[in-house]
Amino acid sequence: MAAISAPRGTRDILPAESWKWSYIINTASQTMRDFGFSEIHLPIFEHTELFSRGVGETTDIVEKEMYTFEDRGGRSITLRPEATAGVMRAAIENNLCVQGASAKLWNWGPMFRHERPQKGRYRQFYQIDAECLGIAGAMADVEVIALSIEIFRRLGLKNLEVVINSVGCEKCRPVYRQKLIEYFDSHKDELCETCLTRLERNPLRILDCKNPSCGHVADGAPDIYDSLCDECKEHFAEVRAGLERLGFTYTLNKRLVRGLDYYTKTAYEILSGALGAQNAVAGGGRYDNLSSAVGGAKIPGVGFACGLDRVMLVMEEQGCDFGEMPKTEVYVAALDDDARGAAQILTYELRKNKIASACDTAGKSFKAQMKIAGACKFACIIGADEIANNAVSIKDMRSGSQVNISMSDAVKYILGRD
Repeated sequence: MAAISAPRGTRDILPAESWKWSYIINTASQTMRDFGFSEIHLPIFEHTELFSRGVGETTDIVEKEMYTFEDRGGRSITLRPEATAGVMRAAIENNLCVQGASAKLWNWGPMFRHERPQKGRYRQFYQIDAECLGIAGAMADVEVIALSIEIFRRLGLKNLEVVINSVGCEKCRPVYRQKLIEYFDSHKDELCETCLTRLERNPLRILDCKNPSCGHVADGAPDIYDSLCDECKEHFAEVRAGLERLGFTYTLNKRLVRGLDYYTKTAYEILSGALGAQNAVAGGGRYDNLSSAVGGAKIPGVGFACGLDRVMLVMEEQGCDFGEMPKTEVYVAALDDDARGAAQILTYELRKNKIASACDTAGKSFKAQMKIAGACKFACIIGADEIANNAVSIKDMRSGSQVNISMSDAVKYILGRD
């Protein structure tokens, strides 16, 4: 019988790599706290309607990529393809933004999209997500962008590029939409089949197409800036001024629309040249209409998400420091079978004092135990003499020095030596 392997597009994150993930998450968590964001945990699956209404019926995610199934109650359920809609649902359901209140929330965890696996992109992938809800002003946009930049700065990433655009709002976007339809209609013979279907339904998505022919056509498309209403123009100007006030450089990109229908006004990405064509390590923007799309009261919002797989790829490419891989500090070795119980007791006492420790539980020889201890800072050796005298021999594996002390002083001794 053949061994069962992981499904295509998924992978195991093994100990040799998982500690790097912990470093990234811990760095992001501390940065979120410094910016006043509180952690929230969301269900991995939601009602399908949340995403079809929130993300948008004409998006690639809803049309092609969602993992949707019917549960035993006949309800349509979808594994979450992104986190923003779920955060908004939670805010509405739990009254986090009633009577003008705001909420700054972040989360991380697995997302699911059925797409072609490639470098840094899997069908089960992991994202860090941050959302600022209840604030309509441009300063919130600037704070969210600054938060994402600061996370990457603390992680040691370099050569990052901030790209921004405005995608307008429900008042001015129809004007721009019509301009795009007229322009792309005159270039139908140059568009891919997917973009031909987008022409009437969602022409803004053509701007985001990765097909080279469509990209060439999109480069010549009208930009949105002349079509923005006064409110959107002012908002975008304030975002740009805020980024400049904080000393951030940025690039305007009229083709940046992001892949989700809920975006309004600000859209942005942070790019890295280390990943080739798929070079966005974070992206987000404003979504003032999402709450009403999923059945709630009007709650303005702005946020971002970054993929852990991609962030780690860039960090490794740039030689960033992940800190030290966690390892066992003390190994408690038993000279014979009679000493194994005492070794286990001492190991537990060390662990209770937050000293990473190990002892043999498989009946290994003393020689084999000391070989393992060679990778540790200290080896605590217990034999018949040590048991008789309620003592332990402690060997510093770095210097080779060794002392014999009472068992009751072992923890204090090791804490004082490191």
